[in-house]
Amino acid sequence: MADFCNEDGVSRSISETPPTHYTLKIQSLSLLKKNNIEKYTSPYFEAGGYKWKLVFHPTGNKNKNAEGKHVSIYLMMAEASSLVHAVFRLFLLDQNNDNYLVLQDTTVEKGRRFHAMKVEWGFDRFISQEDFNNQANGYVVDDICVLGAEVYVCQEKFKGRGDCLSMVKDPISYKHVWKIDNFSSLTADCEDSKTFMQGEHKWKIQVYPKGKGSGKDTHLSLYLALAEPSSLSQGSQIYAEFTLRILHQIGSTHYFGKANYWFSGSHTFCGWPRFISIGYFSLPGAGYLVKDTCVIEAEVTVHGATTNNIML
Repeated sequence: MADFCNEDGVSRSISETPPTHYTLKIQSLSLLKKNNIEKYTSPYFEAGGYKWKLVFHPTGNKNKNAEGKHVSIYLMMAEASSLVHAVFRLFLLDQNNDNYLVLQDTTVEKGRRFHAMKVEWGFDRFISQEDFNNQANGYVVDDICVLGAEVYVCQEKFKGRGDCLSMVKDPISYKHVWKIDNFSSLTADCEDSKTFMQGEHKWKIQVYPKGKGSGKDTHLSLYLALAEPSSLSQGSQIYAEFTLRILHQIGSTHYFGKANYWFSGSHTFCGWPRFISIGYFSLPGAGYLVKDTCVIEAEVTVHGATTNNIML
């Protein structure tokens, strides 16, 4: 391992040894910026008996005056239920030379304090944008970069885990239309559409005719949901852009909402509890409920997904 000079309490070194606990491979890096993803938070991994995540700002943390100048990388405690001291090292792979740029905070001998009020530590200026994007340096090759982390709390025997974020270069939108007859006769709190496929995953539309949560009894609530969330492996995430519409059956003034969301096994749906007021939706001549029939459309585009595998 070769050492650089220390600056501002940060040790920079080169290591041929891969990170012990976690690696994150990011494919189609440029599409993060194209899709306005300023920050990516990885699925969790375990080290020292605790759960952690990597937080990656590909164009720099704008809250730390690093935007457009540096790449920012942080370690975050995923479940901060107690006070933990941890020494950590963060890695960036040089794919040309098969070694790693490693940064470590040397200002605190016993490690940084992670707790509920401070769950994140790391490096605002991990590497300059110029050095990061220079292909001769090997940090970004074929639009791929690889990050890593080591976290030391105490003696531990957990296996490291790796995740891969894959962005879709030319995503295709899919529309699913759901016609609901006899709407006023619906009795269930929630009605589900037939499932449909998009981005190798099954989806469904959910409508609450009498509302849900803050929209209970006043609004129609509308959501996009994963149809089979239990089929996802631990830590898997799906980044989707979607639009839900109640189609205007007389003209073209459709009622719609648009959102982006990371879907996962623990975050299975996204939408609006107060999508449209029941009074306006049911108003004769409004065009959204005609002859007791309404038509709902979902337009879904999957931009990327995170999959994981256990590193032996």
